Amino acid sequence: MTALLVALGAAVGAPLRYLVDQAVQRRSGGRFPLGTLVVNVVGSLVLGFLVGLPVSTPLMALLGTGFCGALTTYSTFGFETFRLLQGGRWVAAVGNAAVSLTLGLGAAFLGLSLA
Repeated sequence: MTALLVALGAAVGAPLRYLVDQAVQRRSGGRFPLGTLVVNVVGSLVLGFLVGLPVSTPLMALLGTGFCGALTTYSTFGFETFRLLQGGRWVAAVGNAAVSLTLGLGAAFLGLSLA
């Protein structure tokens, strides 16, 4: 049952990640991976909030592991940062890593605090 809940949450989180990423990238011009940053920060906020609540194990599987796990993407963050490095955009790559880490942790802490 838990695996089904994770899959159900991921079935919502993954398409939402794609749609948000594409919308943000279109509006921002696409030179910086802002779409990935946005979904990772939002996912960190939601997960921090969930962790701060008395959430049941099935609900955490659905929303925490499934939805937030599919909404956020460390692999894309790593890939996009590497591509910035490959393109000689060292400042953008270091900035992406620093901003992603700072905002992600800050959002998780804010979510936890709000709960």
